[in-house]
This record gives sequence, C-alpha cells and structure tokens, in this order.
Amino acid sequence: MTTNISVSSPLAAAQAYVESIYSQVVSRDPHETEFHQAVREFVDSIVPVLAEHPKYQEHGILERLVEPERMITFRVPWTDDQGNIQVNRGFRVQFNSVLGPYKGGIRFHPSVYAGIVKFLGFEQIFKNSLTGLPIGGGKGGSDFDPKGKSDQEVMRFTQSFMTELYRHIGPDADVPAGDIGVGAREIGYMFGQYKRIRGGHESGVLTGKGVIYGGSLVRTEATGYGCVYFTQEMLASKGLDFKDSRVIVSGSGNVSIYAIEKAQQLGARVVACSDSDGYIYDPEGIQLETVKLLKERDRLRISEYVRIHPHAEYHPGCFGIWTVPCDIALPCATQNELDAESAKTLINNGVKAVAEGANMPSTLDAIELFLEAGVLFGPAKAANAGGVAVSALEMSQNSMRMSWTFEEVDAKLHQIMKNIYNNAVDAAEQYGVPGNLVAGANIAGFLKVADSMIAQGIV
Repeated sequence: MTTNISVSSPLAAAQAYVESIYSQVVSRDPHETEFHQAVREFVDSIVPVLAEHPKYQEHGILERLVEPERMITFRVPWTDDQGNIQVNRGFRVQFNSVLGPYKGGIRFHPSVYAGIVKFLGFEQIFKNSLTGLPIGGGKGGSDFDPKGKSDQEVMRFTQSFMTELYRHIGPDADVPAGDIGVGAREIGYMFGQYKRIRGGHESGVLTGKGVIYGGSLVRTEATGYGCVYFTQEMLASKGLDFKDSRVIVSGSGNVSIYAIEKAQQLGARVVACSDSDGYIYDPEGIQLETVKLLKERDRLRISEYVRIHPHAEYHPGCFGIWTVPCDIALPCATQNELDAESAKTLINNGVKAVAEGANMPSTLDAIELFLEAGVLFGPAKAANAGGVAVSALEMSQNSMRMSWTFEEVDAKLHQIMKNIYNNAVDAAEQYGVPGNLVAGANIAGFLKVADSMIAQGIV
C-alpha cells in the first residue's frame, strides 16, 4: 500500500515518505544490514525527484522497488574428495524485470546470505538501467567457499547448484554471470550442467563464458577497464588524468587485475594491491604479470609477490592498504572495505579521486566524507557497470550468432562508461546536487526504471 503523509512542503513530504519506506524495509528484514545500507543510500538520493514528481509516490514505485519480484532459496548437496556429503545454501533473487530479463552475477563466498544477495540485486536494478541496455536486475550465490577446493570439488558443487538453478533461468528470463568466487572455471561447469539437463546449446543463458564456446572478448577485463574509464572521465572534468598518478587498487581478483592493467596503460604507477590476508606495497610499481601468475594461474596468496620481488613490502591486514599515500584509490575487493577512518586517512594523504570497482565497498560515512572534502567519487552502480555492460553485449552476440573483435567490444564499453558518467552528471545538475555522482547515478538509474514501471501497470 502506498504511504500517504501530509507535511508542509513537497521536499519534506518526500523525505518523510522515504523514511517510511526505509523503516518498512528494516522492520521486515531486520538482520539484512547490507540490504538496508543499499536502500538507505538510494532513497536519500532520490528525495528531490519524488518532491518534483509526486506520481512516483502515487504509483507506489518505491514500495514495489524494495521488494523482489522473486526470491529463491535452495539447498546444494555435494560430495567432497573424501567422500563426505556437504550441504550449502543457494540463492537467486529476481529483483526487477521491467527493463528486460534479470541480469546479475553469482557469488560463491562464505559470507553470502539473503541480505547480501538482496543488496547486490537491488543495486543491479539501477546499475543495469544506467548501461542503457535492456536488462533487469537480479543476483545469486551460495555460501560455498571455492578457496582451497579441488577442481573436482568445485565441479561437483557447481553441477549440484545448477541442477536447481536451471529451473529459474533462461536466455529471455534470467541470465546469470560471475562475481566473487565465480570465474571462468565455475561458469564453464555451470554451463555444461545446464546443457546436460536442458539439451541443446542455449549460449545466451550465462555470460562470462569462455570465448571458444560463446563468450565475449573483453568480458574478463570489463569491470576493471570500465572502472578506469569512468575514473578517467571524472579526472578529465578537473583537468587531471592517470598519467604519472600514484594509484592503489584493493583486491587482486579479476576486477582489480584489469583495473591495474588499464591504469598502467594510461601511464599510472600502481603501487599497492591486496587480498583478504594483507596487502603489498611496491614503490617501483606493481608488476602485473606476477600478480596474474599468482592469482589467475596458481591461485596463491598475494604475500608470495615479495618472494619474487624482494624490494616490495608485504603487510598483514588488508585494510592497511588505505594508509598508502595515493592520488587515486580504486576499491575493488568487497563491500564495506573502506570505512570512515580509512576515508579520513586517504583525504589527509591527498587523494584526488576514488572510484568503486567492487559492489558497495565504501560505507555511507566514508562516502559522506569524500563528498564533503571535494574528492571525486565514482559510486559502484556507475563505476563498476562495465562488467554487466559487456555481459549484455555478450548476450547480443549470442543472439546474433556472431562475435565482435576485442577492439569493437572495448570501444562499445568505453562509450557506455562515458554515457553513464555524463548521464549521472546531468541528473545531479538537474536535481540540484551538481557534482554529486552518487545522487546523479541513483537518479538517472531510477527514472528509467520508474517510468517503465508506470507504463507497464501494477505487476
């Protein structure tokens, strides 16, 4: 039911309305703190839109947006290498399909539970809207931890996971991709099991596939490259660029590696990266080929870097990376890795730009500090949209039964990230918060979704 509140001004009425929506979200699911955080950031941003356009409240848009269209939870039994039966939980949230089939990654990590999946799926609605491509918002995952598991164990788990998930996905219904803990290996096993159950070769059912069996060039690089392209636009607005800048990139997974690669191609000196155990500092600049060998080929810890490059330093504790002085910081690891204290340290050390390569890596307090200090800040739903953008381009190639060159896909990605930046800037300007890309991205993403929901009726 739409909440009707009588207060003195349209802005005050809109603020009261979003407070009532947020309170409802918290009371319904009190333990889903990550979901609460994502909703809080979003609803605060769109107050000026709601004040100017009461139709969104009249049509109950927020009430419908914060509730998933479908939430699927299932058990995933599998057998480890010792013959023991293990059981994990699987999730898929199909949050909003107003713009197209549900689209969003699958995360395998011990921290995964309903609140994590819902926060990711909620963010995905607006991120996907910002790409300009016809895709809705969804997300999935499991509390399974692939770290330390053999290839055979990962295969048995993913096959069991897909044995349930296949019922809920399809090229025109829901198209999952990878996320933390789900790379080319896991996608390959899932795709194979889907084909085994369904028969035929529905290449458009998953993205992030190997290029030799229907994947897209640039998909591996897309999120990291896209984050750097977005940052490049932010820097250019102030007459800055990556050349000769000191950069730190948290994480050392797929997003981090290719953010480092593109930043280095643009002339930056990337001096630090991390994993969940700690971080490395290389004043001469991170040797990316070493990181790729350790993390992509050998699946080793980042601490091994200093064995190969003894002039570098390894420090236990991944959060310490934010103490390294830099011009540009790219948090690319996981949610809430950058808190208020870390933000203060970065600001005091002279950081000029922060762009989120991970999903919601900065706490709300940290974001507020960056904005107050005038630091260029690229929010996740805009800055890390490159991955899902190229996933949608992979869907297009699958539908057309063709492949584009690396250069063609990269050019499309670059243009999409420019468009996202420009649309966020324009929306922030239009609604009275110039330069605030958090608000701008939320508003630009929301308007397209909300207007489509009104056009399609109450569904």
